[in-house]
Amino acid sequence: MTKILVFVLLFLSIVNMPISDVLASVRIKDIASLQGVRDNQIMGYGLVVGLQGTGDTMRNSVFTEQSVQSMLDRLGVNVRGINLRTRNVAAVLVTADLPPFVQPGSRIDVTVSSLGDASSLLGGTLILTSLVGVDGQTYAIAQGQVAVTGFSEAGPAASVVQNVPTAGRIANGALIEREVPGQLRSIGPLVLQLRNPDFGTAVRITDAINAFGRHQYGRELAHEIDQRSVGLNKPGNISVARFIAQIGDLSIEPDTPARVVIDSRSGTVVIGQDVQISTVAVTQGNLTVRISNTPIISQPAPFSRGQTVVAPVTEIEANQGGGPISIVRGSNLRSLVAGLNQIGVKPDGIISILQAIKSAGALQADLIVQ
Repeated sequence: MTKILVFVLLFLSIVNMPISDVLASVRIKDIASLQGVRDNQIMGYGLVVGLQGTGDTMRNSVFTEQSVQSMLDRLGVNVRGINLRTRNVAAVLVTADLPPFVQPGSRIDVTVSSLGDASSLLGGTLILTSLVGVDGQTYAIAQGQVAVTGFSEAGPAASVVQNVPTAGRIANGALIEREVPGQLRSIGPLVLQLRNPDFGTAVRITDAINAFGRHQYGRELAHEIDQRSVGLNKPGNISVARFIAQIGDLSIEPDTPARVVIDSRSGTVVIGQDVQISTVAVTQGNLTVRISNTPIISQPAPFSRGQTVVAPVTEIEANQGGGPISIVRGSNLRSLVAGLNQIGVKPDGIISILQAIKSAGALQADLIVQ
């Protein structure tokens, strides 16, 4: 697979304008969330039935056989002591995210994942499954047709598998039965939490909210706590929901740290807009080693009672291509990309060059290698 080099920043590589002209403001609600308002994870154990011979093997998945027996017992069918050999049932784990302040009667999506040795959940139906939280209480009941995007087909000498056929989703497959304790109005001090912590962004959010508060309510409404949190002071004549909606629509320009992220597995390099490189001279040479084996047949002389032998002849050739030395300097992203492109190396070479520049102390940014 060909490795890809990606330099991403608002398409600056194709848009011919300064960085300051293309910086876009973002809404506060897109970069921060209210502390205490979050999803809760719930899960449950269930059975998927109706599979076309792609379910669990009862001999290998003992828990599936026990679950089927327990289910049939509750339905008044006694199968104790009978060796079940059906392949149309699969034991699964059902997971879902319970939204905050959700009310009983609402529906949410669930994810169904196989626990046994089932080869596919395609065409299966999840039967009634209780979903519980960390407190052991049942918050939802899931049931429905499992939608699987992958498939698995096997023959005597070959098999084909696409995506993951042992996991699927049920849209609106869970019915909420219990409300999560707590109300929006009962939340303590209102605090905004930044998704990407940064002192500069926290200060800009505070300034934007205070400017809005002075204009709308005649007083300041926010104060920065740290690089992750901004405290809020709600006016007394407005609800919490309306207040959060108002400040969520305010726009700011978030501050981002100078950072270079390298994914060595895929050869991807992402460079932030504030990354700078001090003046350095860079050159790169490629070493190519080629080894070739040529078989030579050694035939014995007539009547010599010798044996025909195949003897390999190995040739080794090594070439090292010299690269020109180039001066790289980047005071902004455009000049940095232009300086790296003029060297004319592949993504692997770009990664090595950036790591070497960081070691030389000329890369004025954080280098993160994944």
